[in-house]
Amino acid sequence: MILRKLRNIAVIALSAFVAIPTMGQDLLANQAPIDRKMKAVDSEMLKHLVEIEEYDSPAEDLYDNWDNIYAHHETALPDSFRIDLRGFCMPTPSRVITSNFGARWGRQHKGLDIKVYIGDTIRAAFNGKVRIVRYEHRGYGKYVVIRHPNGLETIYGHMSKQLVAENQEVRAGDPIGLGGNTGRSFGSHLHFETRLCGVALNPAIMFDFANQDVVSDFYVFHKNKYQQDGALATRLRGANGKNGYDPALVNSPNVGRSRDVASASSTRYHKVRRGETLAAIARKHHTSVSALCKLNRIGKNVRLRPGQILKYN
Repeated sequence: MILRKLRNIAVIALSAFVAIPTMGQDLLANQAPIDRKMKAVDSEMLKHLVEIEEYDSPAEDLYDNWDNIYAHHETALPDSFRIDLRGFCMPTPSRVITSNFGARWGRQHKGLDIKVYIGDTIRAAFNGKVRIVRYEHRGYGKYVVIRHPNGLETIYGHMSKQLVAENQEVRAGDPIGLGGNTGRSFGSHLHFETRLCGVALNPAIMFDFANQDVVSDFYVFHKNKYQQDGALATRLRGANGKNGYDPALVNSPNVGRSRDVASASSTRYHKVRRGETLAAIARKHHTSVSALCKLNRIGKNVRLRPGQILKYN
């Protein structure tokens, strides 16, 4: 009897000992979906907090303050900064540039003038927050300034009507005003500026109005070369050129162009649409998949994203 009890106790103990890992595995298995749900909740909460912070003060790491006093106030520039151009919207469907960035009438023209008519819809170029809505009689006329989480501030001038209010959150593509001829203007047009820390960058570095697209997914700003980038962009995407640049200007012996300019003038870009493959893009532009991969430094099996910018020659 005693031996039988001892044997039964030993069997029960052994069974319990063997069952413990199994129960532990069951507990872990049951806990896994909970952990995944909590992780998803944490990610959504973090995303929400980031959105709140960006709304309160977009690009806070670049700008010391948020005010509605100055259209632009130059502060210290970073040595380099990566500007995300994805998720953009062209501010107008017009492809006609009437005045480029740079010297004009003895003064510096800090933006691009794009031909629009009175009443044409002007849209926000990126997500952001409206910093200024104001009227300037001898300058921008009726204008809007938007600060974006990617670090840029965009200015839209000479409008006939503003459709947003200061401190309002906007999404890329939202209507912010109507084309006009207010302020220091000699014909209806949109004056469009892109600034980083208050310093004007040539919009042609990033925006190709002739092709209604951005030049690339990102622009890497370098403090010691952004002015050269701007001069090159004007040459390649001038007002009168076919496909967004002026061949006569680029090929002129008076320009003193380098190999970089010659190379950049022949570069073409394709914006990936939903469902497109490398093979389809290659056929469209009369090239090969291998050539696309080499130009863009990607593999043949890469997954393309809608909106991705690819070079094709």
